[in-house]
Amino acid sequence: MEYPKFYDEVEPFILYDSLSDFLGATKDGEVEINYLDCVKLASHSCPTVASSFVATKVALKELYKDSTPQRGAIKVELKEDKESGVAGVIGAVAGYICGASDNGGFTGIGGNFNKRDLLKFGASSLNGLIKFTRLDNQQEVTINIDTSKVPGNPKMKELMQKSLQGAASKDEKEEFQKLWQERVEYILLNKEKWQEIATVVN
Repeated sequence: MEYPKFYDEVEPFILYDSLSDFLGATKDGEVEINYLDCVKLASHSCPTVASSFVATKVALKELYKDSTPQRGAIKVELKEDKESGVAGVIGAVAGYICGASDNGGFTGIGGNFNKRDLLKFGASSLNGLIKFTRLDNQQEVTINIDTSKVPGNPKMKELMQKSLQGAASKDEKEEFQKLWQERVEYILLNKEKWQEIATVVN
């Protein structure tokens, strides 16, 4: 499978998953999640997927500092309803990384390893877009996401419209794809911009 090579330059998540450990799914319960995994989950690579990846990076660094994040032991809440805008995509990416599922998730074994109801939407009282909470100590961090901090190339709008209408030439379609992924690349690889893209608000 071919994909933009910068995906491989994005630092992956390394997490501990107690369920994976218990069932021997991965050695010592270590789970690695990279950007390509999130692209496969979402079926595309865009600023929303990229900024959700970044926001989760920022949040888990705040919550766990230099220790290993505990997958399946983190609650993820979004201010907006699931059907609103890109909230569903953001929740899907953050929930996947954190091992947090909605009411369709895994219920656990013998009262352990539950992943159900750890992903919530419509938390209107939040003072930001998305909140992450450690279940072991209730430490929390709320993040706002703003992809406008990395504007796209002005040519993208016209090229997108032509591509959607089937009027773009092969070269124009390829140029649109290149410009689109260049914006994604910038979001993911320029860590100095992360505090502007994914701002901690508490």
